[in-house]
Amino acid sequence: MSDIEKKLRDGGLAKSDVVNLQRRLFLRNGLTLGTATLLAGCDGITNTSSVDRFLRAMSRFNDNVQAHLFNPQKLAPTFSESLVAPEFRFNAQYGEDRVPMLNPATWRLKVSGMVSRTTPWTLDELKALPQRADVTRHVCVEGWSMIGKWGGVPLRTFLERSGADLSARYVAFHCDDPISYKTSIDMATALHPQTILCLTYADKPITPKFGAPMRVKIPTKLGFKQPKFVTEIRVTNEFPSGYWEDYGYNWFAGL
Repeated sequence: MSDIEKKLRDGGLAKSDVVNLQRRLFLRNGLTLGTATLLAGCDGITNTSSVDRFLRAMSRFNDNVQAHLFNPQKLAPTFSESLVAPEFRFNAQYGEDRVPMLNPATWRLKVSGMVSRTTPWTLDELKALPQRADVTRHVCVEGWSMIGKWGGVPLRTFLERSGADLSARYVAFHCDDPISYKTSIDMATALHPQTILCLTYADKPITPKFGAPMRVKIPTKLGFKQPKFVTEIRVTNEFPSGYWEDYGYNWFAGL
C-alpha cells in the first residue's frame, strides 16, 4: 500500500495528495484496459478471472477516491417544480405485472444492527417525523435521467430517532420485491440532508410501481443505489455490498 493510499484509508489526505491521487487514478484507469487486453484479448476481458479481480480492485480504489472527495454538506442541484415529470419512468429488473403490492397498514420497517431501537416502524410513525421534499434529477446507470419531486423523512432524522451509532461505516437496505433487492451506502451519504426515506412523489403518496409504501431517494447517487420496497435498514461496520454491486457495479456510485 502506497503512502497516499494509507493516508486515504486513515483520512489524512491534503489537497496536493488528492491531485496526485487523481493523476495516479487516471494512469491506472488507462492501464486497466491495456493490461486487460494484453492478458485476455478484447473479446475475453470479462471472462478472465485474474483480470476480473484486477478490475474489481480498481473499482474499490475508485470507491475510496469518490468517498474522500464527497462533500456531505454539498446539495445536489435542485430545479423548478415546472420541470417535474407528471409520470415518472418505471424501471426494474421485472415487469410492471410483478410489482409487489405491499399493504401500507401492515407494512413494517425493521431496523437492525448498531441501533438502540429495534421495534419496527409503521408507516404512520414515519409520516409523523419531520419531512422534506426536493426537486432533483434522477440519473440511471442505463443512460437516462428525469426530474422529479420526492418527499419524505430525512434518513439522518430516522437514524437519530432509532438510536443509531452514527459513527458506523455503512447503512444497508433490504427490499421485499421479486429479486430480494439489496444495496448499501456509506454513513456520510446516509447523513446527507437530501437522503430521504421517500413517501411521496409530486406531493402525493408514491404508487406501488415506485416502491410504495416507502423507498429511498439519494440525489447524490445513481438510481440503482436508491432501493424500492424497503423493509429493513441495517447499520453496520461490516461491508454489506449489494445486488448489482455483487455483479461488479461500482459501489459508491456517486454523481
